[in-house]
Amino acid sequence: MAKQYDILFRLLLLGDSGVGKTCMLRRFAEGEFDPSHISTIGVDFKMKTLEIDGIRVRVQIWDTAGQERYQTITKQYYRRAQGIVFVYDITDEPSFLHIGKWASDVDEYAPEKVQMILVGNKADNEPNRRVTKAQGSKLAEAYGMEFFEASASTSRNIKESFTRVTELVLQAYKNDVDHLLGSLDDYLDRAALQDQKDDQDALRTCAC
Repeated sequence: MAKQYDILFRLLLLGDSGVGKTCMLRRFAEGEFDPSHISTIGVDFKMKTLEIDGIRVRVQIWDTAGQERYQTITKQYYRRAQGIVFVYDITDEPSFLHIGKWASDVDEYAPEKVQMILVGNKADNEPNRRVTKAQGSKLAEAYGMEFFEASASTSRNIKESFTRVTELVLQAYKNDVDHLLGSLDDYLDRAALQDQKDDQDALRTCAC
């Protein structure tokens, strides 16, 4: 079976329990939204393939539990991530204040080239907003991250957020990707030459 993607990247969703990480992931990967909240236990993941600059990128997105008791498990996944999506709830100020703790963990455990963005989820719930867009933007800037306000409910900026972090990972790992794709091209060229040689051998055999 032909390979359906060129490169695989792992993304990690981080943030407090209840900020909507699972809803964001389901909206992006499956186009679905389920408002009933069931906390993630440990980790879960979903896959989606994006095409960026002609490269088919399969993203494996890990949805991590925000509860304190699962964080030892969660940290094991940091070192394998190429991209991080920090998520807070714009109606829940403590979840915003805790981003610093999550960022500190990433700084300690994740690879040096890991790419990060900040997402303020539940942006459709304007009447209950507790964190301004300016506050989110300022925090993202302090950590050198790009910033989005999004809504899993309305799908606003969900695709854009995940696509952007994937683009950043692709740029950061460009040399590695070019090497891998170059190796694939070389392999396919060699395979094509071998097929051509086999066809010529078969013709010579038939002519005898």
